[in-house]
Amino acid sequence: MGQRVIVIIGPTCSGKSYLGLILSQLINGEIISADSRQIYKKLNIGTAKPSATMLQKVKHHFIDFLNPDEDYDANKFSIQAEKVINEIQEKKKTAVVVGGSGLYIKALIDGIIESADKDEDLREMLLSKKEKYGVEFLHNELKKVDPVSSKKMLPQNWKRVIRALEVYHLTGRPIWQHHINQNKIPKFNFYQIGLNWNREVLYRRIEERVDEMIEKGLIEEVKGILDNGYDKNLNSLSTVGYKEIISHLEDEITLDRAIELIKRNTRRYAKRQFTWFKADERTKWFNVSSQEDIDDLILQLIKDFD
Repeated sequence: MGQRVIVIIGPTCSGKSYLGLILSQLINGEIISADSRQIYKKLNIGTAKPSATMLQKVKHHFIDFLNPDEDYDANKFSIQAEKVINEIQEKKKTAVVVGGSGLYIKALIDGIIESADKDEDLREMLLSKKEKYGVEFLHNELKKVDPVSSKKMLPQNWKRVIRALEVYHLTGRPIWQHHINQNKIPKFNFYQIGLNWNREVLYRRIEERVDEMIEKGLIEEVKGILDNGYDKNLNSLSTVGYKEIISHLEDEITLDRAIELIKRNTRRYAKRQFTWFKADERTKWFNVSSQEDIDDLILQLIKDFD
């Protein structure tokens, strides 16, 4: 399967970006971001996008290459990431995949079994739309992207409607086009590294990061995106951090409540990420509880790779 491709996974705020950056510098690598939100321009603070300094030190792929209203999915990522990995390896460099989007990682390594795979964040966003706008709204959304399936489903059968929307947004194709068990043969030698944090320490890091995002101007960032004419209902803006600030800007909740919800929802997201990643027994997990532990891990990995 050829040269090793390093994959760094773990929940949000676990230090993946730092590990990927330092490791890439030491092994002559380039980073492939497997983050379904960092792909969007203008979504910077709320996605904890790598800083300009980090982007200058190591070449990053799949950062800032789409507008917030453009569609993207795990299947597209898999196809394009494979091409980038080949290009990196042709330059005699190492591809380092870094990200917390479990479905992107899965699509790259294993392909997607479209009839079974789910994305909890997308499901939550669709359920939220159902509660806010009703079943007819969801059915009309399905009609726009998959008119064939919409004709076979009543709006009242909202679970099927949501599933059809979910499959379309995850794979870029209508649900009726899919076939079961479309696993692919691995093209690369993937080496999967997982960062396993103590839950209380990780949650504290999450809360600190949220406070830092607010201080850096998350509210102004969200306001700027909306002022540029982007629809608040875009899939890209259903992200934790953005949807809560949008509710605050529309006077639905106070700023304190928005911050509280961002912290709560980010903790829940981290828990879902960890559950997803833990299911893959091929991942080599490392227990970390501080920045120093990650530095020690880097030294260990360098020795392992020699």
